[in-house]
Amino acid sequence: MEHEEDVHEPTLIDLVEQLDSEGVCGFIRTFVDDLRGGYEAVNPERFPWLNDLRRAPWGGVLCLGMGGSAAGGDFLAALTNQQGYCPVVVQRDYTLPAWFDATWLVVATSHSGNTEETVAAAEEAIKKEATVIVIATGGLLAGLPELSERCYLIPTVGGQPPRTAFGHIFSRQLACLEHLGLTPPMDEAARNDMFDRLDAINGHFDIVAHPEGDIAMLAASLVERPMAVAGPTELAPALNRFKNQMNENAGRFVRIGIVPEMNHNESVAWGGVGPDGDPLAGEQALLLLTWPGMHPRVKQRLDWMVAHASTETAWNLTGEGESLLECLLYHCLVMDWLSTALALLHGKDPAAIAPIIALKAHLNSVQ
Repeated sequence: MEHEEDVHEPTLIDLVEQLDSEGVCGFIRTFVDDLRGGYEAVNPERFPWLNDLRRAPWGGVLCLGMGGSAAGGDFLAALTNQQGYCPVVVQRDYTLPAWFDATWLVVATSHSGNTEETVAAAEEAIKKEATVIVIATGGLLAGLPELSERCYLIPTVGGQPPRTAFGHIFSRQLACLEHLGLTPPMDEAARNDMFDRLDAINGHFDIVAHPEGDIAMLAASLVERPMAVAGPTELAPALNRFKNQMNENAGRFVRIGIVPEMNHNESVAWGGVGPDGDPLAGEQALLLLTWPGMHPRVKQRLDWMVAHASTETAWNLTGEGESLLECLLYHCLVMDWLSTALALLHGKDPAAIAPIIALKAHLNSVQ
């Protein structure tokens, strides 16, 4: 009598080998190296025009971009809100705000250089005689400096999906603003120490090196549950990127709540009940992104939410670090590994974005 072979559930290591067609795990693994390289790549020696632009009295910085290329602008806005010398506003569209004028510096970012919304808005800014800094790997956007002497290019690194290139992009954006004197410069030793700590954390979160570690366990508990993520205002960029990474990598919806604002409206829905009397939020997992620098009253609000939320599943993911910047980057590592682990557990290639490709093809066909 023949015996059937034992059937084992594939491990995360097995799933990476089967599904990770573009090496997303490898790109996450080099995230901190990307940050180091991008920061070092932008300096006045390489781009002398930074010294010229430093002397301009900018009214603010308008960051143009979409998706992962726009995320860095959100991070810059949060950092300058806490400690900066001018406002940073992010525009995700084909057009510029009605109030825009050439006293605002434009930073137009597109990994491919061909994001049509960003290209259109950057071209409009050039027509208004604004100063535009382009961050791209090539494409139409990288060609704009040839059309205007007030347009400058900072090339970035290609060869990978845009959402895995955040380290390359954001570090260039941050270094650019620092050299322009719009954000306080970080001490070199302190910055290197921050990168070293983040590198160690990245190794700890690696789902290939630790297939039964913290990230893997959290991902396994979220496979069957709808997700909501909440946190304080200053972590809003991480909350939004968490949603975007879950959308693209894992193909999952995520609700975002920002405290204290959500306490004035969404808190009611969390306590709501359905027609059968069961809590509507009962099956929903709540992930709280926090950091040590939160306002004390915000911390009290989050503590109350955990104690009173009707969901059976809630986690507090505390960002580690000595600054808001470090805690934001810490959360980037959590969300990148977590969204990738969930993609694999769902049997999805984390690089697959078929609906986005189909939409682009449609738009190209109706031009």
